[in-house]
Amino acid sequence: MYRRIRDLREDHDYKQRQVAEYLHCSQQVYSNYELGQRDIPTEVLIRLSQLYEVSVDYILGLTANPKRNF
Repeated sequence: MYRRIRDLREDHDYKQRQVAEYLHCSQQVYSNYELGQRDIPTEVLIRLSQLYEVSVDYILGLTANPKRNF
């Protein structure tokens, strides 16, 4: 999951600072999410799935299909 959020960020050409601002957290907190040093709250997972337009299951590594099903 941690690698996946980093890959998504890099694929979208975002800086950690930009994603942190979107999530309303510090760049250090977001960096800790990517490094696996801090658990990612459910609300943050949802916001990341909205930002990247992928499913939460994809972020969590439960599926290889990034498409959201709704």
